[in-house]
Amino acid sequence: MELRTACSPRDERNYDTSRLREEFLIDDLFKPDEIKLVYSQIDRIITGSAVPVEKELHLTAGDELRAEYFLQRREMGVINIGGDGVIVIDGKKYDVGFKQGMYIGMGARDISFASKEASKPAKFYINSAPAHKTYPTVLIKREGTPSDDVVIIKDENKKELGSLEQSNHRVINKYILPGQVESCQLEMGMTELKPGSVWNTMPCHTHDRRMEVYLYFEVPEDALVMHFMGEPTETRHIIMRNEQAVISPSWSIHSGCGTQSYTFIWGMVGENQDFDDMDDCDMSELR
Repeated sequence: MELRTACSPRDERNYDTSRLREEFLIDDLFKPDEIKLVYSQIDRIITGSAVPVEKELHLTAGDELRAEYFLQRREMGVINIGGDGVIVIDGKKYDVGFKQGMYIGMGARDISFASKEASKPAKFYINSAPAHKTYPTVLIKREGTPSDDVVIIKDENKKELGSLEQSNHRVINKYILPGQVESCQLEMGMTELKPGSVWNTMPCHTHDRRMEVYLYFEVPEDALVMHFMGEPTETRHIIMRNEQAVISPSWSIHSGCGTQSYTFIWGMVGENQDFDDMDDCDMSELR
């Protein structure tokens, strides 16, 4: 597990391109038959991936967590951005398809990932946060029939925003949040930009009570996303390619503009789960 330390905004102002990428960019995700995990001391979020191809992958705590098993004191969200996959949790099997997700509650001991077809492997994207209570483990689908362990994203949590004229026509799909899938602090969702739209989270904002990680995907090979970060009056940028993630501290804006439309997964952890608890940044104040 790779460790990333926290960063002061006063230090970040002096970073060059390579240092910005070293601190905040998470690259080389989704390696075949590997689990990759990055532990950030910013709210102690773990961001990672599991890509089972020829074998089943088992999630272990490793020495870094000083725990008997990975979710001994943690909760976890997973969204599959690849082929059909299977997650087995303490012997119970869940079929997880493309853009379906899971919330896995604290206390789950044995977690493994597999793909249904090696030629079309699943790509499980992972966010994990410290937890103090066990909430139910559930499979999260965008449509279908709910059951005891299957949650369907509510219509009010599929929010269409923006316009083509503003280059930000998009749909926000909220997967894990209070009132739909309960958690201790983790929230996750997916934002899909419509064709012709390229801006996300603009006008931008910060939120002092939680941090965020973005995973950009469905970015064409010849395209890129300019991810903007930093204090509103001291902005910086990181060039993002397909299936790369970026860490955003609570003091930083988090906004992007692509050369083509794209999709991204957002994950937030912190002390406040109020989705609308944001400090909006006036466009005239950005520097």
